[in-house]
Amino acid sequence: MDVEEAQNSLLETAGEIVKLARQMGADHAEAGASFEEGLSVTARLGELESVERQRDRGLAVTVYQAQRKGSASTADFTSNSVEETVRKALSIASFTAPDVYAGLADPERMAFDYPDLDLHHPWALDVAAAEVLALEAEEAARALDARIKNSEGATVSSGHSVQAYVNSHGFAGAYAASSHSISCSVVAEENGALERDHWFTLARDHNDLDAPAEIGKEAARRAVRRLGARQIATTRMPVLYPAHLARGLFGHFVAAVRGTSQYRKATFLLDACGQQVFSDIVNLNEEPLQPGAIGSAPYDNEGVATQPRQLIADGVLQGYVLSSYSARRLGLETTGNAGGVHNLIVTPTVDSLQELLEAHPRMFLVNELLGQGVNTVTGDYSRGAAGFLVENGEISHPVHEVTIAGNLADMFKRIVAIGPDIDTRGSICSGSVLVDELTIAGA
Repeated sequence: MDVEEAQNSLLETAGEIVKLARQMGADHAEAGASFEEGLSVTARLGELESVERQRDRGLAVTVYQAQRKGSASTADFTSNSVEETVRKALSIASFTAPDVYAGLADPERMAFDYPDLDLHHPWALDVAAAEVLALEAEEAARALDARIKNSEGATVSSGHSVQAYVNSHGFAGAYAASSHSISCSVVAEENGALERDHWFTLARDHNDLDAPAEIGKEAARRAVRRLGARQIATTRMPVLYPAHLARGLFGHFVAAVRGTSQYRKATFLLDACGQQVFSDIVNLNEEPLQPGAIGSAPYDNEGVATQPRQLIADGVLQGYVLSSYSARRLGLETTGNAGGVHNLIVTPTVDSLQELLEAHPRMFLVNELLGQGVNTVTGDYSRGAAGFLVENGEISHPVHEVTIAGNLADMFKRIVAIGPDIDTRGSICSGSVLVDELTIAGA
């Protein structure tokens, strides 16, 4: 894929559809055009199992007419299809109720001069080369321990995309992004008991991926250390969320402070701006312009320029996560978060993981969370879990079939330490998080 050629082509297509929508009667219009392609290769038990190739493109248009909104999309970029898509969007708008809050983001918020964030690093990967890497990961996992008895396979994936966005304010933007990953999942067996676990690496640039053998070994280590798991009696104790699971805690927070949750009054953090919502050690900063980061973006889904900001300062909520629509509903300004947060980074409070493990004589280290028992309207939190009992800074034994229960409003204020092991494999980046005193429901 020639990136510059693809960007120009998508910008031209999106621009034409916006122009056409205006000619056909829309007061305002916006269009997004995208092209994606990728390769995914899986090897299992020493053999190539599957090869998947992806090549997609899409075009979506939204029109605003007399405060009525209509949207339509197509994968066909021919002129007849484009015209029909605009007609459908206008037809849908004619049946919707007027909404005084609907419309494009304000023109002065557009990212007319946006930076290149170095998000596109193509990988010249063919099936044969991907197979070699997948086999290397799986072989390393199977060779680590005799108790690794089966495999769910190792997968190597590489993909990139170009996205363009144009609106009738005169904004036109496009950028390319890539994403590459290696993952492995294996099954350990001992005394008739089976335990499965996995691990993965993800990056914009394939040179930043962890070695395949290391991914396989980590997947195997994680599976083996779960063997011999047993329940513990119901109790209250500190809970340590490792970095890849701690990101989920802050994901629940983001859901609770989204503009949609606020104006619908469907959140346990309703009208919480300016209030203490975390313990005073917690600081969250959004850094959308970090070069090469997974969550970076020069502008949001409405063309609004993204910019760094502090969302939590010493535990106090500084603002909400807003699109232009939700901002208008709340009488506020958009925060450039149409489509979500961009690199929300949780500041560490300790220098090592061992400090977290030694913080209490007895704690529960989470390894896996099960179920969907989180209610961001009430804050109620109840997740099935497996993990490890930690005593005096050392893992005592694996634990399974327990439930972690609490309320997010209380849990957030009980965060007592955040580790330096920041997981950068997503739009929320956090280290391990220690929460003081949660209920562990077991035997």
